[in-house]
Amino acid sequence: MSNCAIVGINWGDEGKGRMVDLLTGDYDIVVRNQGGGNAGHTVINEYGKFGLHLLPSGIFRKGVVNILGNGVALDLENLWKEMEEVRSKGVEITPENLMLSDRASLLLPWHRELDSLEEARLADKKYGSTKQGIAPFYSDKYQKKTVMAGELMYPDRLRGRLADLLEWKNLTLSGVYGAPKVTMDELMAWVDEYGEKLKPFIKDTGRWLRNAAAQGKSILFEAQLGALRDIDYGIYPYVTSSNTIAAYAPVGSGLPSARPEKVVGVVKAYSTCVGEGPFVCEWFGEAAEKLRSAGGEYGVKTGRPRRVGPIDIVATRYGVETQAATDLALTKLDILSYMDRIPVCTKYIVDGRETDEFPFPALLDGAKPVIEYLPGWKSDISGCRSWDELPKEARDYVLYVEKAVGCHITYVSVGPEREAYIMR
Repeated sequence: MSNCAIVGINWGDEGKGRMVDLLTGDYDIVVRNQGGGNAGHTVINEYGKFGLHLLPSGIFRKGVVNILGNGVALDLENLWKEMEEVRSKGVEITPENLMLSDRASLLLPWHRELDSLEEARLADKKYGSTKQGIAPFYSDKYQKKTVMAGELMYPDRLRGRLADLLEWKNLTLSGVYGAPKVTMDELMAWVDEYGEKLKPFIKDTGRWLRNAAAQGKSILFEAQLGALRDIDYGIYPYVTSSNTIAAYAPVGSGLPSARPEKVVGVVKAYSTCVGEGPFVCEWFGEAAEKLRSAGGEYGVKTGRPRRVGPIDIVATRYGVETQAATDLALTKLDILSYMDRIPVCTKYIVDGRETDEFPFPALLDGAKPVIEYLPGWKSDISGCRSWDELPKEARDYVLYVEKAVGCHITYVSVGPEREAYIMR
């Protein structure tokens, strides 16, 4: 079977976790290839409801091997806590079904501290960070100032590397921010607490993946966030600090020779956004609160109310192109059932002119949405399991979005449960 990447088309929070959980039954391996614990993938299945931050969403499927690749910001502390929480619900997690790349760099406690300190310094100009240390981590990684997970196997070398990094990092903590310095004893206690617990899971996953590929095993790549949060192609600087696009999946997984022949882009039937930055189609007031409440739109990691609005065709088409999506999964269609008319942002007005091209980030602050309306269906569709069961107005909405963004909508989600979807 061909390899597949599941990616976000918009700002993130599109429902990628539920799609990974749905499709992993068809794949042998699930790999998280970028990001860290700064976003949440909501999964509802026979074990219960979960908000996963680091664990791949394939962890619930027996026989599936889950890997955190070298592109991931590996937060040992939060990963261990998440593993314990998931295990408490009866899910088996062992070194046989979860592997951590020995080339993944470790997100250390000072990364979270620096994230919070910098957001506080930025005050009203903050980026909306989740304060999980992601930006400081990736900054350090590209300065070659991190340690890799595999170095946990070489304690003497690890201690020397950490001592060098500690001296350098304390200059920033105390000299720039006036924060307390980290001691070597504190750092080594953290390593001993979480590094020892997770050492059995650390493997040469690059070699393992090469062998698996040679045996014809199929891989599902699980991305985090969405195209508009990509460090290069997103709404800079209101982006994450890694590449969220499907093209990066092979690099961040540990198998750069892989090719995801299928790219499933996930997009909500309306727009949501956590964090700061331009959001052209944003709603406010009563209309926003009604949609937010209907969809349960609160950040999985932060609990922050998500910003909401109608589906944005301009941004979604750009996301489809950036991700090179071959299929789309339209999620949360059922949430729109309360509306008499379904709003759609079809174009932007930029510098007084209408455009259907997604503009350069500097132009987004002044952009205004052009809104059109489609008829609503005003009925509960959560029990529909086939295309023909959907009301005509719901089918027309799906077909409208499909044509407007130029990509086939293969999956239509009508509820959060694994089985609550329609395949076209």
